[in-house]
Amino acid sequence: MTDVHPAPVELDRTGATRHAEHTRLHSYGTAAPVDILGVAAHAVTDPDELKRLLSGHQVTKDGRNHWPDFAQVAQTWPLSLWIAVENMFTAGGSRHRRLRRMIAPGFTVHRINRLAGVVDSLVSGLIEDLAADPSDTVDLRARLAEPLPIAVIGHLMGLTPDQITGFKHIVDGVFDTTLKSDEARANNQALEDVLSDLIAAKRAQEEPGDDLTSHLVRVRDNDSDGDGTGLTDEELLGTLVLMISAGYETTVNVIDQAITLLLSHPEQLDLIRAGGPGPTWADVAEETLRLEPAVTHVPLRFAVADIELSDGHRIAKGDAVLASIGAANVHPSWHGDTARRFDVARANKDHLAFGHGIHRCLGAPLARMEITSVLSALFERFPEIRLAVPAQELTPLPSLISNGHTTLPVHLR
Repeated sequence: MTDVHPAPVELDRTGATRHAEHTRLHSYGTAAPVDILGVAAHAVTDPDELKRLLSGHQVTKDGRNHWPDFAQVAQTWPLSLWIAVENMFTAGGSRHRRLRRMIAPGFTVHRINRLAGVVDSLVSGLIEDLAADPSDTVDLRARLAEPLPIAVIGHLMGLTPDQITGFKHIVDGVFDTTLKSDEARANNQALEDVLSDLIAAKRAQEEPGDDLTSHLVRVRDNDSDGDGTGLTDEELLGTLVLMISAGYETTVNVIDQAITLLLSHPEQLDLIRAGGPGPTWADVAEETLRLEPAVTHVPLRFAVADIELSDGHRIAKGDAVLASIGAANVHPSWHGDTARRFDVARANKDHLAFGHGIHRCLGAPLARMEITSVLSALFERFPEIRLAVPAQELTPLPSLISNGHTTLPVHLR
């Protein structure tokens, strides 16, 4: 593997030191040499440089054709799924455009707007379940932040309740960077198995469904001439991996972090509750996405040519590049001395939480809808809600990728 620096920053696989890690990464300049579970990479943290790379053609997601270490790493790395799965997340050029074009119909403005009633109904049911619970303490991650997004993605993808339950634990494992290689491989195999069962179930339906999974299965099955305009079996499976994992885990984390931030900054919550022309729940969502994005680091991209960043940092052709979204979002060059302060009234809440350029997240409007719906309903229904433990005592998810908490205990009354 390419040795980018004699003493790279070894990223904390537990996610417990991410805030201190941001500071250390910033100290290197535009980018820092890092060790991500044994793989050497350049973590780009300067927001301007990161946006330039994400929107240009100097880096690609296609490791198969642009990373000399791909074959070796894909066999042994615990995060091999993040580079080896075949979908638009790991595709470049015309292949990426083809795959994105097939998924885009599921996320049109019209289709997302049609989901508003579904989202509000699901939120209402979850809130009423909480209201009926006499417990002194409830875990809002398990009772609210998790069930809403997985139910929404289940609706979009046409999953049954049993299938939804089966996916949750496996998807959590995709983001768990404390798993050993054999544990990660077993989790990946379990994910492939349940998705294969899902595909078989959709094919067995007498009437074709209107859900996105059925649409993708039809695209695959109708590509009888194999002319490259449809989906391969591997691309169908990989696309379902992307849709279900990205649609679930990331939204869960933003809901979790938004609630945590509001309850640990009551003066900011008061600004929202004051109403009028002040900040709104949408402002809470954007400030949360900026300060505590659902994903801290996004592995991996690969240099297709030698790159020199603005401060002289060099990335050689074939080197791995890590988009360090969390560090870029709080970079002082972008948001000044208050970059690490939670401020819902902040004028500039720009962030890279949904990516940038051709790989920008298609599901961003749906995620925003879910976040604002659940926050407004929760805080209206439970005006006396408070954290059951200090925010600093919440346990982070065991991940250098996923940014949330294992539990979110609160007192509702």
